[in-house]
Amino acid sequence: MITLRQMRFLVAVADELNFSRAADLCHVTQPTLSAGLRELEERLGVQLVERSKRHVMMTPIGAEIAARGRTLLIGAREIEEIAAAHLRPDEGDLRLGAIPTIGPFLLPRALPEIRREFPRLRLFLREEMTESLIEGVSSGRLDLALIALPFEVGSLAVMALFEDGYHLASPPDPAGPVALGEAKLMLLEKGHCLQRHALSAFPERHLEQDESFAATSLATLIAMVSEGLGVTLLPDLAVAAGVAEGAKLRLAPLPGACPRRVVLVWRKTSARAEVYSRIGALLKRVHGALIAGQG
Repeated sequence: MITLRQMRFLVAVADELNFSRAADLCHVTQPTLSAGLRELEERLGVQLVERSKRHVMMTPIGAEIAARGRTLLIGAREIEEIAAAHLRPDEGDLRLGAIPTIGPFLLPRALPEIRREFPRLRLFLREEMTESLIEGVSSGRLDLALIALPFEVGSLAVMALFEDGYHLASPPDPAGPVALGEAKLMLLEKGHCLQRHALSAFPERHLEQDESFAATSLATLIAMVSEGLGVTLLPDLAVAAGVAEGAKLRLAPLPGACPRRVVLVWRKTSARAEVYSRIGALLKRVHGALIAGQG
C-alpha cells in the first residue's frame, strides 16, 4: 500500500525538481526522501523521477501521479481540518494570501483586529500575484486569499468584501489639474490585475497605457508621476491608507470609474468556512473605518 508520506515526497520533488529542497520542504534528510521515492517506484513498478548529477526530471507517468497525489494530500489535510474544526475551529495555522495592491494597505490595520477576535490563530501572510494566489488556494498551499475581481476563480468560494474605485494622480501642475487622457497613463506591469482593471475603469473610453514604462509597485508609479512623467490611477484603498502621503501629487477622485471588486476566496470543501466568513466580515469593517477616516 502506498503511503501519504511517499506521496508527499513525490509531490515535493515534482514542485521543486531538486532533492535537497524537496527534503527540506518535507522536513526529512535527502537520503530518507530518496529511499521513500525508491520504495514508491518499486511498489508501483514504474519510474517516476529521472535523476542525474545535474538535474531532476519527472517522467510523464511521474508527473501524472504527482498531480493526483496533490489531490490526495489536500483531501488528507481537509480530513484533519474537519476534525480540528469540530473541536477548535479558531485555533492553529492559517495561511492567507493577498495581492500587492490590497494586502499592504488593508492587512496591517486588520491584523490587530484578527488577533483580538482569534487569539489562538497563527496567521501566515503571503503576497503574490492573483494567478499564483488562486493556484495556491486550489492546491492547498494557502487557506484563503484576498484578491480583486474580475478574475476567473474556478470553483472557489467567493465572499464579496467591498468595491474599490480610483483616484487620478497627476503632477502638481500650477496651471490646474490634468484630465484623464491628456497625459501619458502610467500603470503597473502586466501580471498585476490592477493593470487590467485600471484600463477598464472607463469601459466607454479607450484608455491607453504608456507602453514605454511599466512599474512593479505603486510606490514606483507615484515617484514617476511626481517627476512629471505622466499620470496614473491609484486605488481608493491605497489612497485612504496614505500611499501618496508626502508625494508631490495632485489627487482627484474619479466617482464615475468602474471599481474593482475586492473578495475573499477559499476552497468550498474547507471545514473552516465559518471562520473565513468571520475574517471577511472583519476585513469589511476595517475597510469601512479606513475609508470613513480618510479625510
